Amino acid sequence: MTFKERTAIRLSDGRELIYFNEEPHSHRAEYPDTRHLPPPPPASQLRYDPLVDEWVAVAAHRQTRTFLPPSDACPLCPSTPSFASEIPAPDYDVVVFENQFPAFSDRIKPDELGHSDLASLTDLVPVRPGIGRCEVICFTSDHNGSFGKLSPSRVRTVVDVLADRTAEMSTITGVAQVFPFENRGVEIGVTLHHPHGQIYAYPTVPPRTQQMLRAAGRYRSRTGRDLYTDVLAAERAAEVRVVAANEHWTAYVPAAARWPYEVQLAPHRKVPDLPALSDEERDAFGPLYLDVLRRFDALFGKPMPYISAWHQAVVGEGRELGYLHLQLFSIRRAADKLKYLAGSESAMGSFINDIVPEKAAETLRSL
Repeated sequence: MTFKERTAIRLSDGRELIYFNEEPHSHRAEYPDTRHLPPPPPASQLRYDPLVDEWVAVAAHRQTRTFLPPSDACPLCPSTPSFASEIPAPDYDVVVFENQFPAFSDRIKPDELGHSDLASLTDLVPVRPGIGRCEVICFTSDHNGSFGKLSPSRVRTVVDVLADRTAEMSTITGVAQVFPFENRGVEIGVTLHHPHGQIYAYPTVPPRTQQMLRAAGRYRSRTGRDLYTDVLAAERAAEVRVVAANEHWTAYVPAAARWPYEVQLAPHRKVPDLPALSDEERDAFGPLYLDVLRRFDALFGKPMPYISAWHQAVVGEGRELGYLHLQLFSIRRAADKLKYLAGSESAMGSFINDIVPEKAAETLRSL
């Protein structure tokens, strides 16, 4: 691990916060949370949709979450004498804390879900509590920074932190998959400008992962081989959609990309999740990922809105089919145009891409 010190504290409402310090003896954990916060919100509900065999979370308390505050009132900046933020210390390297407005929570017991709220639901729509966990990860204390401006050593720290959190959150009873991700840009829908990501511990296997597991399972039954391993090998051999690569990772545009600019970064060795990466693989990830992010920003000469999503193996059944990879994509299709998920994508889940994947890869390589 690149972080030299891991110290946990409790915020004034009982939520956990963890400092991951790149140097020891930081004393950051000695700063108390001086705020007087209300107790954490009640658990969300999971409602089953029998028409599509999916679970939907209903978390009404998230409607009141913080929305684009001024920079001097940013809850992700270090605390100052005039403003107490979510991070009590006056500075930090990387910090993780329980989301104040979680979609899922492990701090609420299943029997605390009020059954009186469920009277109007039918027998076909079972309801259960949204047991899980949601955390926020701050990559830097610099409010005006971005992930693409981090040093490779800081990216390595972030990878180690995500591995730490994946391992710990995977042990929570009822968690089906751990999903780290970053949203960047108001076009994507961020509510805080400070460079940060989130980590969701889902109580059910999300629909996208279910689709991937079904496809990988069918492929293995038919061929005896691993699907993502073969897809990655084919892309590396074809080269036409490869954007950049190093000894341990390849970044490529998927042949059937759904988004105008989409890149997947995958380790050459099959591993199920971030904790399984070797030191060499963790070191090699940062320089390649930073290179791809710089290419994204250079596409239109301005910061690119994007979603960065780590696909990891599930915790339970089907874990052997997982192949860790990062999916990076943007909704910007031109300097002044966004791809909106309108009728076909939103209503039917059928994507229509405006950019030919081979052309997208060629453009990204040329930057």
